[in-house]
Amino acid sequence: MAPDSETKLPGEFNKVSVIGLGYVGLPTAAIMANRGIDVLGIDVNPETVEIINKGDIHIVEPDLDILVRSAVSSGKLVAATTPEPADAFIIAVPTPFKADNKPDLTYLKQATQALAPVLEKGNLVVLESTSPVGTTQQIATWLSAARPDLIFPAPDNNDPDIFIAHSPERVLPGRILIELVDNDRVIGGLSDICSQRARDLYSLFVNGTCHLTNAQTAELVKLAENAYRDTNIAFANEMSLVCDNLDINVWEMIDLANLHPRVEILKPGPGVGGHCIAVDPWFIVDSARDQTPLIQASRRVNDEKPNWVVEQALDATTSKSAIACLGLAYKADIDDLRESPAMEIVEKLATQHDGKILIVEPNIKELPSSLKKFKNTKYCSYDQALRNADTIVVLTDHREFKEVDQSVLDGKKIIDTRGVWR
Repeated sequence: MAPDSETKLPGEFNKVSVIGLGYVGLPTAAIMANRGIDVLGIDVNPETVEIINKGDIHIVEPDLDILVRSAVSSGKLVAATTPEPADAFIIAVPTPFKADNKPDLTYLKQATQALAPVLEKGNLVVLESTSPVGTTQQIATWLSAARPDLIFPAPDNNDPDIFIAHSPERVLPGRILIELVDNDRVIGGLSDICSQRARDLYSLFVNGTCHLTNAQTAELVKLAENAYRDTNIAFANEMSLVCDNLDINVWEMIDLANLHPRVEILKPGPGVGGHCIAVDPWFIVDSARDQTPLIQASRRVNDEKPNWVVEQALDATTSKSAIACLGLAYKADIDDLRESPAMEIVEKLATQHDGKILIVEPNIKELPSSLKKFKNTKYCSYDQALRNADTIVVLTDHREFKEVDQSVLDGKKIIDTRGVWR
């Protein structure tokens, strides 16, 4: 049974505001609201706010629609475009990088400036956005400048008016609702009391263990996790290039190599995408360029893989023939196109190929504007693409693609970057 709105919850977090209602913010808001907490979700996009307040969702994530509908219908989740007073604020806005691979904290600064006027003594501010080392302290600096009437945390001050901490999300699209609850959390405050206050908040809905540390360590933990994964993917992608050069089946080679009890080579792909693995290693490089040659080399390998896929497709196709591109999302069974190598590949093929580019992405309703602008791109069904294309490029291993009538593929050139049909 949901607590009465007048009853104090453990840790005295009766109302929480989640700023940024994207792939992490909205699931977090919905989970907390279904635990009986009054949640105000903030997003700068009025259309997103309108969709959520109708009990609908604007992203693809299993069971999220059910959770949001329940939270909105109960009145526990409300979306708005501007912050209001709350007991705690969770910031979950994007942290992209600029053209020179430098961190872009624009959205984060805007979110901080928006919440500053409604801060009250005793409030907790948690940064969930993956960020360069030192960003949590930067938030304190921004807020302190905007609210000189409040005392902000410092290593020598364990009795601030405002508590600030960093707790990076560690979730996998497609399993977000499960992992937000069951995964362990790393929580790093700007002081010990800040870490403890943040733990009180997450203990309301997290079953995993909350591990307390300082803010800088928490920031680097998330970056290191994704740089580690990026490096391992780079090895797999490099092996796929070696296998192609030596005319060896890369999927068979990896299966056999992984029979070794201490070897686990990952599967190669068309590159690396998403807002984390393709971005976060650059945050470490920006902080320690001379100490990160391996991370930088891995980024180059993964960034170059889409160009290799484009070359393979163009070499296999005559100038006027149609090329089918299966998938735009950066991973299977989601609609997330952020930093997707598939998007890059399709754009380059549309630019360099005279024939039709037939695009299949079952998790979106229409092509993004960046692809609509090309005269030779066409959004079509899976069956249409398979039958009308001479070359088929598998870019995402969506479940819809795994079953195929092999007779339809006879005589066609196949470039399977995901090993779907191996």
